[in-house]
Amino acid sequence: MVTPKRDAAANQLLEFSKEHEDDNVSVTTTYGVPIGKKDASLTVGYHGPILLQDTVLIDELSHFSRERIPERVVHAKGAGAFGYFEVTHDITQYTAACVFSQIGKKTPIAVRFSQVAGELGYPDTVRDVRGFAIKFYTEDGIWDLVGNNQPTFFVKDCILFPSFIHTLKRNPKTHLRPDYDMFWDFVTLRQETMHTSVIFFSDRGIPASYRKMHGYGVNTFAFVNNQGQFSYCKFHYRTNQGISNLSSEQAQKIAGIDTDYHTRDLYDAIANGDYPSWDFYIQIMTPEQAAKNPYDPFDDTKVWLHADYPLIPVGRFVLNRNPNNYFAEVEQIGFDVAHLIPGIEPSPDRMLQGRLFNYGDTHRYRLGANNLQLAVNAPFNFHSYTRDGESTIHSQGGAPNYHPNSFKGPDNDRRAHALAPVIPLSGDAKRLDSGNDDNFTQPRLLYRRVLKPDERGRLIQNIVSWLKPTNSVMQERAISAFSLVDTDLGEKIKEALNSLVQHHVVL
Repeated sequence: MVTPKRDAAANQLLEFSKEHEDDNVSVTTTYGVPIGKKDASLTVGYHGPILLQDTVLIDELSHFSRERIPERVVHAKGAGAFGYFEVTHDITQYTAACVFSQIGKKTPIAVRFSQVAGELGYPDTVRDVRGFAIKFYTEDGIWDLVGNNQPTFFVKDCILFPSFIHTLKRNPKTHLRPDYDMFWDFVTLRQETMHTSVIFFSDRGIPASYRKMHGYGVNTFAFVNNQGQFSYCKFHYRTNQGISNLSSEQAQKIAGIDTDYHTRDLYDAIANGDYPSWDFYIQIMTPEQAAKNPYDPFDDTKVWLHADYPLIPVGRFVLNRNPNNYFAEVEQIGFDVAHLIPGIEPSPDRMLQGRLFNYGDTHRYRLGANNLQLAVNAPFNFHSYTRDGESTIHSQGGAPNYHPNSFKGPDNDRRAHALAPVIPLSGDAKRLDSGNDDNFTQPRLLYRRVLKPDERGRLIQNIVSWLKPTNSVMQERAISAFSLVDTDLGEKIKEALNSLVQHHVVL
């Protein structure tokens, strides 16, 4: 009988068996007691009841009932891998962050790719923003750079984030998604979404592979160098595998065949030694430049134009190891934008400011108060005054749990204190809606100068495919909004919709 050639993911169990060919391991309970007969419950006779004293069965079932933890509200489905970041260019003039301290330095990393809106069982190839998060395990602690495969986001104020995500989730009445009325209602009412909407409906909306897409930090961060000089920065990671995307038709076909298409592709590439890599860049803006910039540099619905703030090469990262266990190393990994090492600081970016709280709070809910003690999330060094809580792993022995103290407890770090910038703040505390800033110049540049004619054609088709199922009011509002991006874009969307109605086309 001829065995068909199989990929690395399909052969995982065979490879494990080969690696452990000489092992002779006895099965145990979760508390380490050997089990004499694993495949039978303890009963009174053949048809008798199962006994409550069957501790092996109780151990098995009680854990089975608790195997799942709450899925992430966003970025629920994803794939992960491990590797390293290597510095190739000196940027110490901008930042004292230890990860960039010298050329040739390597730092271990973990990366998780994900969908934003989809649930755990959703197909990998739906149209969606892809998460692209990097965890750096540095000697100064964990730095989490939590980004996406698109350089902008739909909204600029974090208070709008739950509402926008709700429009991508299931309708609370029908439990169906997507609900096109919900999506277009929000998008047309909040026109700062236009820039990211153009990107979302372009070819970039469905990458062909996690390996073949760029990544972006999206938010604006800040750097502090050893002289205490302060600057703002954005992060970019550009794939060395070449950009590749799927058409809507290809994506739908693959979704019906292999719902885990992107996850399988990443696993097989690494298992076969085809290690994906990305070049790492930054953009730098001084506070003086930020004060004079024609658009808000802390607005995550906008990019910093490369002509004004060119990409500065920093290094590259390589993924060369698959997770040993998906749940332990990918499902339990937690990324938190508040995890910033000395030399890297937040900015006034409103989305970033909200994320500084929200991400850590999510992990405390999903994984517990001690989620940072899990191996995949833990820093190399951990000396704090936090204690106890569910699932404590590192109790820190007999060290004092209060500060200040006279008993050799950990004390203030001079370097971290020296790198903490002094930022003058002033202003009236009030709610200022920033949604009416210039929302159309940058998407207009994208449509007119970046997208090629065939790409513009597919953009229109993709927009229309999501507009066709909605009601006429939403269609008219969307046409008006896209017309403000470019009159040609609005007109062609209108023509395409009218053509579908005339020919009774069902999408």
